[in-house]
Parts: sequence; structure tokens; C-alpha cells
Amino acid sequence: MQLVDNDTFLKQLSALFESSAKSGTIWLTHKRLTFEGGDAHMSSEEDGAKEFSCLLRVTDGKEAKFSTVIRPSDLAAFHAAYGALLKSSMTATLRKRDKKREKQRAEEAARKKRRLQEDIAIEGPKRGNGRRKRQRKIKQALKLEESKKRAQEREEAKARAKAS
Repeated sequence: MQLVDNDTFLKQLSALFESSAKSGTIWLTHKRLTFEGGDAHMSSEEDGAKEFSCLLRVTDGKEAKFSTVIRPSDLAAFHAAYGALLKSSMTATLRKRDKKREKQRAEEAARKKRRLQEDIAIEGPKRGNGRRKRQRKIKQALKLEESKKRAQEREEAKARAKAS
């Protein structure tokens, strides 16, 4: 992990965003830097007068690992540049949600639930005209019963998983 100054950090970060634009992951970590060597306690009485630096680390999980220390006096200017860089880099790489498809899937699921609740009326003559229509209705009713059983089993399995 190499420690660089703030401007170099921003330049290397923008280059890393460009290199992983099509595929790849970048991990950013922020941490309050303490010089005592221990963990930082967020609610301490003596921390009111002290000002701490901020440590910012970046890695892509492979070869690129670098960090910077931001002094409290430089924090506002750095965050302005850092925020602009993140905004410009992430708007191109993040995908928008397909709300239309999500709505269609939700409507389809609701339709399936409604169909499971409806009963199929088997009517028509057993012989003669309309016999095939009646046979199809019987088959459809049997399929509906099977799908109701499967849905019931799924619900029971979910309930058991939640209980345990």
C-alpha cells in the first residue's frame, strides 16, 4: 500500500475508475486516523478539542492499492474534488433500473396469485358437443390444484426457514 499526497491520489483514482469502467470493482474505505495506534473511539470526552486526520484507501483487489491522509484543514477542498470525481465516474458506470420490466414482473406475479385463488367451473355435457371443452377444464382444474399444493409447500418452507 503506497501513501500518496491528495492530488496524486485523485489522479490515480480517476485513472483507476477509467481502467475499470467496463468491468471491475473498486473498494473505497474511509477511516479516522489516530496516532496512538489503537482503535478510534467515537464518543470520548477528550476528543472534543482534538482534530483528527482522515485516511482514505483505494484498492481494486488486484495490484492497485494506494491511500492518502487528509488533514482537517484540507478536508473541505478535498471532499469537493473527491465528490465531483465520484459523481462523474459513477454516473457512466452505474446502470439505471428498468422500472417498466419490474412493474411487468410484479403484475405477472399478482396475476398468477389471482389465478391460484380462482376456482375453475367444470360445466358442459359429459358426452356429445362440448365434451372436449369439459375435458380441458378438468385438466386445467387438476393443474391448478397441483400448483396450489406447490405454492402451499413453498410458503411452509419459507415459514420454517424464518422460524429457525
